[in-house]
Amino acid sequence: MRWSESLAGIARTGLGFTDSLYERERFEEVLAIAADIKVAAGLEFDTDSVVYEWMKQVGDGVGGYVTPKVAVGAVVGDEDGRLLLIQRADSGIWLYPTGWADVGYSASEVAVKEVWEETGIECEVVRPIGIFDGMRLGFTQIPLYSIIFLCRAVGGDLQAHPLETLDVGFFAEDSLPTPMPGAELWQDLAFAAIRGEDTPVMYDRPRRRPWRVDD
Repeated sequence: MRWSESLAGIARTGLGFTDSLYERERFEEVLAIAADIKVAAGLEFDTDSVVYEWMKQVGDGVGGYVTPKVAVGAVVGDEDGRLLLIQRADSGIWLYPTGWADVGYSASEVAVKEVWEETGIECEVVRPIGIFDGMRLGFTQIPLYSIIFLCRAVGGDLQAHPLETLDVGFFAEDSLPTPMPGAELWQDLAFAAIRGEDTPVMYDRPRRRPWRVDD
């Protein structure tokens, strides 16, 4: 999946920057190969449809440079050291509030906005605690960076968003809800940060050979 999306990103960016018919043909061939990889891996069913969707996303120049999408998450603690979690309507899993970065907002402003919209809780941002590559960790099937902020609840009342969340609540470390897949990667960090411990910002360390599976 990561190889396929990376090849497709390179090809679409190339299409956005070249007027050469020869180069466009080569980039379109790379797109077809990337689509075949997706189909062979069982991620899609039809190569032509994948290529068509990718071609629709080709832009012009800098506007067509393909980059990962950005999501912003908020680890929100209350005065009792509990963690704010939502049950997502699209999957039923429990997670900290998170959403796409919106144009016109800084990353920290998105965190505050998402918490309020999804849970009815007002919060203030303390500091960033994590920057993760969603595809590298297997969280997503699209290129995605997730920026996570530590936040402090300062007001509001719990109220689940009618479309985005099934349930919301504050939970102690020993009474977390399920299912919460992937929690082993961020749960300890979240509660340590809420307790005020001097936790470093977690991020994906550079790999010596990014495209080798064994690295």
